Amino acid sequence: MKKNPLRELSRLGQAVWLDYIRRDLIRGGGLQRLIDEDGLQGMTSNPAIFEKAILESDAYDADIRALALRGATPQHIFEALSVQDVGEAADVFRPVYESTRGSGGYVSLEVNPHLAHDAAATIIEARHLWGALDRPNVLIKVPGTAEGLPAIRQLISEGINVNVTLLFGLPRYREVIDAYLSGIEARLGRNEPVEKIASVASFFVSRMDTLVDPQLEKIIAEGGAKAPLARELRGHIAVANSRQAYRIYREVFESERFKRLAARGAPVQRLLWASTSTKNPEYSDVKYVEELIGPDTINTMPLSTIDAYRDHGDPGWRIGQDAAAAAATLAQLAGLGIDMERVTQQLEEEGDRKFCEPYDKLMATLGGMAAHPEGVKHSAAHAA
Repeated sequence: MKKNPLRELSRLGQAVWLDYIRRDLIRGGGLQRLIDEDGLQGMTSNPAIFEKAILESDAYDADIRALALRGATPQHIFEALSVQDVGEAADVFRPVYESTRGSGGYVSLEVNPHLAHDAAATIIEARHLWGALDRPNVLIKVPGTAEGLPAIRQLISEGINVNVTLLFGLPRYREVIDAYLSGIEARLGRNEPVEKIASVASFFVSRMDTLVDPQLEKIIAEGGAKAPLARELRGHIAVANSRQAYRIYREVFESERFKRLAARGAPVQRLLWASTSTKNPEYSDVKYVEELIGPDTINTMPLSTIDAYRDHGDPGWRIGQDAAAAAATLAQLAGLGIDMERVTQQLEEEGDRKFCEPYDKLMATLGGMAAHPEGVKHSAAHAA
């Protein structure tokens, strides 16, 4: 029998998480099958995923109607639905959490995306969601913006598990690791335990090529001396950027600073590859899985990518290969007039909008349902 490539990834040190959540998947046994058959070790959610799940399924109608009849606001309805789903999913994953001694079995829930630039409000909401879920195997997602850094440090110092999301740039990633380590240090400074704290840094991958490739294609179309280099770099920036992030991960978590913390029980903050579905049909549909396989990493994939990798994945340790080439690839962009700092800032801003817009759409739809609770019944109009 052919080995399942998804299960082979765990042998190479990479955990597979699902970038998707939906109530019927959890309650219908589909999630358990993914755990049993594919070795799935975790699950992530975001406002866009919840918007799609709630608006395209009738699985939530009864709860929406009941909450609306009790006078719940759209925000409270969404919180109740999302906390319920994440909590149930975390319960399904609890045996994974126990068997891996806390290295796997996590489910993530994000704070309100409109709080991405408000550290104080982020801390308040993260505390609230952490308390509402009341499970050790959940992660609260906090955007890795400049304003998110103090929130990350504070939440880690309080023993709250954090999934840092919307990471694109290498300098910001260094700041995120520092915030995590500072939170651990603050906690140890109060002689509080750190062994069971969990955190991941979600580094977004494919969106980088989606933004940079058109800039390279424009240079190629113009011809001239820069065209060959642009052609050579097309489709390689996202992986090079991610491999440099992994180099930073290894550097920091092998440093003397972390060794001192590890001696007192501190776990690493693992790198999680997010946005790993292939957007360009010219590229392999498993490109952003194959090229980023390595120890102590997580790849969170949508169902389509999980299905593709199960079918024709070719597992192999690749992420640490030719780190110098990855650095050189990124350095060459400047000569083509492409500023990585500007690129990562644009991606962060676009990522923020891509979470806020579906959240706002969902709030508007739930508001309409709440205004007429007696008529709540799923229909195509909900997704209009």
